[in-house]
Amino acid sequence: MNDLDHKKTGSIDVGIPAAGSAAGLNGADEWRTILAGFSHIVLVANSDAVDIANLQEQFPETALFVFFNKVYKVLDRPFHRHSLLISRGQPRGANIVYRGEVGEVVKFFPKEYFLGIMNIRLGPEEKLNPAADFQGAPTGHLDLVGFCSDFYTEGKTPTSGFALALWLSDLKLPGAIVLAGFSARRSQKWRVVSVHDWNFEQTFLRLFARLGKITIHGGVALNPYIRLAQRFSELPPGEISLAAAEVLSERLGNTDAEVDKLISLTNVIRSADNVLRRLRPKFLKRKPKGSSGE
Repeated sequence: MNDLDHKKTGSIDVGIPAAGSAAGLNGADEWRTILAGFSHIVLVANSDAVDIANLQEQFPETALFVFFNKVYKVLDRPFHRHSLLISRGQPRGANIVYRGEVGEVVKFFPKEYFLGIMNIRLGPEEKLNPAADFQGAPTGHLDLVGFCSDFYTEGKTPTSGFALALWLSDLKLPGAIVLAGFSARRSQKWRVVSVHDWNFEQTFLRLFARLGKITIHGGVALNPYIRLAQRFSELPPGEISLAAAEVLSERLGNTDAEVDKLISLTNVIRSADNVLRRLRPKFLKRKPKGSSGE
């Protein structure tokens, strides 16, 4: 199979990278050569907001869909479109490797559409895995240690999706970068891990979308405070920002007070839970998990 399968999209000749093209890739320039062949790079978050069927309908055959780690939470059948899987390193290596889930994840990507796995790391404590650990799946690597360290919140670590969106933007690809399902919302199915600064990431991504550097699937609503300033021109934008910050601060303070009450009310329950956990036989205790890699 040639490195590029050429297809037509309108009047533009687009070079679609062949399946397995991710194998052996390392540097940004190598990845850019492959990614530049797609009309859209669609980053699909692990989120309740994702509608896979809708995404497939809305984007052309020349789009690349990028998934993260445990795709069985958003896919329930093989995905017959061009795809790439992001597997983030942890201190123990990629979680789908050390948890023995490589086969369970890769089975959703038919070989004829699957570019392969991009094994990435963002922190110095994170470990990349050799390609052999991914059970024959075509695997490349990307070392992004320090990529967000000059601006990201101190003491927090970026999510894989956030870092990848910014990295793709820096590549200045000819295709559009689209974020799908990046809601950062808690649900019964998904938790929002506190090691990431979700507020910062959502703010940054919305600003990038308004600058036209990325596209958020479904769009970003016009900021109501912008409309407020347009309607009441006598209100300086700075005053509107200060007033909004005051209200937000008061509401967060009230929320903290209510959370403190809930913590006090559940002291007995939590104490009983801790006692029961200590009494559990060792063979029933779950193995410790690695840090979040989303």
